[in-house]
Amino acid sequence: MLSSIYPPRSIWARPDGEIEYMDQRWLPHEERTAHLDSLATAVRAIREMEVRGAPLIGVTVAYGLWLALREAPAGSNLLQHLVSAASLLRQTRPTAVNLMWALDGMVNRLNQQPPDVLGEATAFVAKARELADELAEADVATCRAIGEHGYKLLEELHTRQPDRPLQLLTHCNAGGLGCVAYGTATAPLYLVAERGLPVHVWVDETRPRNQGALTAYELKRIGIPHTYIVDNAGGLLMLKGKVDAVIVGADRVALNGDTANKIGTYLKALAAKDAGIPFYVALPSSTFDPKLENALDQIPIEERAAEEVHSVWGHTPAGMQQVRVTPPDTQVSNPGFDITPGRLITGLLTERGLLAPNREAVLAAFPELKG
Repeated sequence: MLSSIYPPRSIWARPDGEIEYMDQRWLPHEERTAHLDSLATAVRAIREMEVRGAPLIGVTVAYGLWLALREAPAGSNLLQHLVSAASLLRQTRPTAVNLMWALDGMVNRLNQQPPDVLGEATAFVAKARELADELAEADVATCRAIGEHGYKLLEELHTRQPDRPLQLLTHCNAGGLGCVAYGTATAPLYLVAERGLPVHVWVDETRPRNQGALTAYELKRIGIPHTYIVDNAGGLLMLKGKVDAVIVGADRVALNGDTANKIGTYLKALAAKDAGIPFYVALPSSTFDPKLENALDQIPIEERAAEEVHSVWGHTPAGMQQVRVTPPDTQVSNPGFDITPGRLITGLLTERGLLAPNREAVLAAFPELKG
């Protein structure tokens, strides 16, 4: 079970080499694992949010490409299968740029293999698996690096009021469940659990999918004190001085720092700005979109199913059940993400340190993003 793995992983290889993942639809009430055994499974897992979080989606599509090649009929053109599978996976979630980054990286690297790999099916499939495994391990190392830089930031913030625990607020789940391990916004908190810095976290519920419950699940697991709050409580807490900093994740970030993240993030940034509280976005470099100079009009915002708003899922004595909360025939709009302008962001917390949210700082830290 996942409980025996530290740091906990959201996707991992079984001893027989097959891939398993945590089916997050059942969390925080049940830990259910599922077998990633085909391209169709990978597509469904992403679309149905069995896996979610930009970095984890990227790793899942990498394994999806490997599975597509593995299940291709003998003697077929594997490069054609690769392109076809990439096209199908590209359509699963439009906002998270890590998906496109992982697909493009896998396709490009596989196309560049030497003739002895390109011309031999077994070697080509094995190379796809090797690259997917590399991507998964790189995500763990990247998130750990974000955690190290973030821990230093939390230490510095704590010195300003050392007589009490540092008070943080987060939105959605940018935790280990949204990556392979550690997470982005929660990565520093895994190190807090190791090193004992006193911290308390205010956890937004993050309607309508209630990903805050996943954050609470992770924080409970690693022993970080936390309090679960409704989405609209954060502003009052900031106004009353009960929050020292806000830290969130991201699904796509433009070069100027404009950030797409879970719906409601923009409102937290506005409240933090008004209250004079630092607002940080934690992300791996794969979440930057070097094609975007700004985000407001250029990032596609996923409109999710109305049923997510009409109903809620919860745990009852009879098990998991769905309950309707809206009147009949109520029209619903359910955008999955919003945009936080870079001008509202204090800093971008990356694997190469804390950056100012502007083009010059981003390209200085990541020159490989230059066109």
